[in-house]
Amino acid sequence: MAMNGGRIVQLAQGVDDTRNRRDALGREELLRLLEVAEQRIESLRRNERLQLALYEIADLAGGSLDMQDMLRRIHAIVGELMYAENFYIVLYDESRQKVRFLYFVDKLDPYVNDPDAELDFDQAEATLTVTLLRGGVALRGPSRDLREQCGIPYLESNGPDSADWMGVPMLREDRVAGGIVVQSYERAGVYSEEERVLLAYVAQHILTALDRHHAREELEHRVEERTRELRKANLDLQAEVVERQRSQELQRALFRIAELSMTSETLERFYAEIHKVVGGLLYARNFYIAMLSADGSMLEFPYSVDERDAVRRSRRVAKGLTEYVLRTGKALLADRPRIAQLEAAGKVRSIGTLAYCWLGVPLLHDDQVVGVIAVQSYSSDIGFSGRDLELLTFVAYHIGSGLARKQAQDKLVVAHAGLEQRVSERTRELAEANAELVEQMGERLRAERKLTYQASHDALTGLPNRVQLLERLARTIAAARRDPNACFAVLFLDLDRFKLVNDSVGHAVGDELLVEAGRRIVGTVRGTDMVSRLGGDEYAILAEGLDGPAMAEELGLRVLSALGAPIWIAGRELFPTASIGIAMWHPRYDTGEEMLRDADAAMYRAKGTGRDRCTLFDEEMREEATRTLDLEADLRRAIHSDAFEPHYQSIVRIGDAAVVGHEALLRWRHDKHGLLAPGAFLDVGEDSGLIEQVDWLMYARVIADMARTDMPGYVAINVSPRHFRSPDFAYRLIDLLEEAEVSPSRLRIEITEVALLDDAPRISETLDMLRERGVLAQLDDFGTGFSALSYLHRFPIAALKVDRSFVADLDGEARTESVAVIRAITALAGSLGIELIAEGVETESQRERLIELGCVYAQGFLFGRPEPLP
Repeated sequence: MAMNGGRIVQLAQGVDDTRNRRDALGREELLRLLEVAEQRIESLRRNERLQLALYEIADLAGGSLDMQDMLRRIHAIVGELMYAENFYIVLYDESRQKVRFLYFVDKLDPYVNDPDAELDFDQAEATLTVTLLRGGVALRGPSRDLREQCGIPYLESNGPDSADWMGVPMLREDRVAGGIVVQSYERAGVYSEEERVLLAYVAQHILTALDRHHAREELEHRVEERTRELRKANLDLQAEVVERQRSQELQRALFRIAELSMTSETLERFYAEIHKVVGGLLYARNFYIAMLSADGSMLEFPYSVDERDAVRRSRRVAKGLTEYVLRTGKALLADRPRIAQLEAAGKVRSIGTLAYCWLGVPLLHDDQVVGVIAVQSYSSDIGFSGRDLELLTFVAYHIGSGLARKQAQDKLVVAHAGLEQRVSERTRELAEANAELVEQMGERLRAERKLTYQASHDALTGLPNRVQLLERLARTIAAARRDPNACFAVLFLDLDRFKLVNDSVGHAVGDELLVEAGRRIVGTVRGTDMVSRLGGDEYAILAEGLDGPAMAEELGLRVLSALGAPIWIAGRELFPTASIGIAMWHPRYDTGEEMLRDADAAMYRAKGTGRDRCTLFDEEMREEATRTLDLEADLRRAIHSDAFEPHYQSIVRIGDAAVVGHEALLRWRHDKHGLLAPGAFLDVGEDSGLIEQVDWLMYARVIADMARTDMPGYVAINVSPRHFRSPDFAYRLIDLLEEAEVSPSRLRIEITEVALLDDAPRISETLDMLRERGVLAQLDDFGTGFSALSYLHRFPIAALKVDRSFVADLDGEARTESVAVIRAITALAGSLGIELIAEGVETESQRERLIELGCVYAQGFLFGRPEPLP
C-alpha cells in the first residue's frame, strides 16, 4: 500500500513537470509572436513615414517655394527618416562635366557654398563625393575607411572626417545625375543597410522633385518671355494707333487752316483760330506770330498770347531769336543751353522774358521769308522735340499760304472801309490794353495772396509751417503770462526710420507718406489744436486748453495710434510709427523756440528708449541738455587753449614684443574733470562739428612729437569719416608733415569700416593719394562691420586691426566662433598681403593663442598702456 502511494506521488510529479514544460514552451512561442508582431508594426510605421515623406516631397515640387526653401523642407523631411544634421545635395551634368552643390548644411565643415556656382568636374580633387558621382554606387561607412578603400588622400580643404558617412547616387535613365550625402561626426554605425536603401529610394523621388521644380521654373520663364513679347507688340500697336491719330489730327488741322483763310472775318480772328489749331497739335500756351514790315526794318507782332510778356510791341529788327529765324530762313529749336550758346557766339540777344525752350519756324510767301510763327515754354517740365519742329514747319507752310489769301481779302476790305477799320482797331487796342491792365492788377493781387499763403504754409502738406507755428506760440505765451491757470503743450513728432522709406522706395513714396501722416494727425487732434509741419519728417502740435500733462500724453497716444495703422502707398503696405516729445508750458519759457527745443529733446529721448512712444520733457532732460551745452562750451574753450594731448600705446611684434609702431590716442586735459578719454566728449564733438578742429590740433601735436623724438616704427592717428568729405584733407595732412620735416612713411591713418560706406570714390582717391606720398592706411575694429570684405580689394589698406571683442574670447575655453573669425581674417590678410594687428591683448594666454593662429602684430595692456611722451 505504501509502495502504491509512492508511485502515485511520482506519477503526480511527472504530470506536473510535463505541464510546466508545456507552459514554458507556450510563453516562449507567445513572446516570439509578440516580437514578430512588433517588428511588423514598426515596419508598417516606417513605411507609413516613408510614404508620407514622399507625398510631402511631391507636394513641395509642385508648390511655389523657391529652390532653397524647398530644399530646406526636403532636408527636414529626410531628417525625420534618419539622422541628417549634416546633409548636402550635389548635381552632376555629365555632358558638360560640371558639378554644383545645390544644397549644403554641415555643422563642422566651414565650406561656404554658393548654390549657383558650377565647378569643373574633371578638375575636381579626389573626394568621396567625386568617387560617388563617378562610380554611381552608394558608399557607406567611416569616411577614413572609405578614403583608404578608394585611395583618396586626406586634405583639410575637403572638410573633417566623419564617424559614419553615407552617400547614394541619383540616377536619371541609368545615368548619374547627382548624389545625396548624410554624415555623423560623433557616432559610428549610425547608418545601416536599411538606411542606405531608404535614402536611395528617397533620392530618386528628390531627383524627380528637382526635375519638376526645374520644369516649372522653365515654364514660368517661357510665360514671362511670351508676356514681354505680347506687351511689346501691344506698345507697338498703340504707337501705331497714336501715329495714325496724329496724322488724322494734322490733316484736319490743314483743312481747318484752308477753311479759316476763306471764312475768318478779320486777320485777328484768323490768327486766334490758327492759335487754336496749333494748340491742338502741340503745347502752345505761349504763342505769337511775327511779321516783317513792308520795308523790312520793323518786326511786328500781329498776334501774341504769352504767360510772361502779355504785350509784345513792334520793334526794330535786332538780334532776337525771331530775327535769327528770319535771317537764316530755317526753323530753330533751342533750349536754355542752346540759347546761351548762341548768345555767347554773338548770334542772338535775348529780348523779353527768357524761355526755357523756344521753337520758331519761318512763314513763307512766294518762297520769301515774311514772318515767324513761334511757341515757347517757361517750365523745365515742358519742352519741344524734333517731331514738334517738323510738325510746326509743315503747318507753317500752309499757314503762310492761308495768311497770304487772308491778307489779300483784308486789303479789299480795308480799301472800302479804311477809316472805319482804323477807328475800330484803335477802339479794340484801347479795350485790349484796358483788359490787360485789369488782368495784370488781378494777377498781382493773386500773386500777393499766393506769396502770403506760401510764407506761412508747408508746400507739400498744406499745413502751417514753422513761421506760422511760432507766431501762434508767441501769442499763446503772451496770453499765458496774463492767465496763471493757463495750460498748453507743444508736441514734437518725428517719424521713425523715415530715411529708410526714402532710400528704399523713393522720395515720391516718402512724400505721399508725409502727406498721409499730416492728414492722420489733423484727423486725430481737436479742432482748436494747431498741426504744423516743421520740415522733413518733423511735425509739431500746439494743444491749448489742457487740464494737465496727462491730457497732453493722452493726445500723443491718440496720434501714435492713428499713425500706426497700415497704409498702402505705390503698391506697398507701410506701417509708420513715430516718436513724440512733449513740452508743457512753464513761465521760464520766453519764446516758442525754447518750447520746441525742449520738446525736440524729449522726442530724442523717446527714440532712444525704443521709438513709437511719447516722452514728457522733465528736469532731468533739462539738466542733461544743460550739461551738454556746458560740455560744448568747455570744448570750444579747450580748442582755443589747445588742451588736448596725444597718449601713445605701442604696437609690437607678438613673438618677441619688439615695438614696431604706436597708436596716438586722443586725451582732453579738462581743467575741472582731469584727463578725459574720447568717450566722454566725442558725441558732443560730432554733433557740434567741433571734432574736426580737435582732430587737427591732435594731428599737429602728434607730428610735432614725431619731429622732436625718435619713436621706433610708425605712429597711427585715428581719422573720422567726416574728414574724407573735405577735398583738401590729404593735402593738408601732407603739408603738416612737410612743415615739420617728418617722413610720410612714419605716419599711418586708422579708419573704420563705416568710413568705407560713406563716399567710396572720394575715399579711394584720398587713400591712393596718401599712399603715393608714403602715408599708409589701417582698418580699425575689423570684423564688427558688414562691408569691409567686399571693399578690401578696392581700397589701399596696409593693415587690419582685429577687434578686441574677438581677442577677449580667446581666454580659457576659447569660443569657436571667435577662433574661426580670427583664423579667417588671418588667411584673408595673408592672401592680400596685408598686416594683421590684434587689439586688446591683455593676458599671456591670449598672446599664445594668437601666435598659434598666425597673428604677427598685437596691441594691448599686456605690452603697454597709453602714455604721454616725457
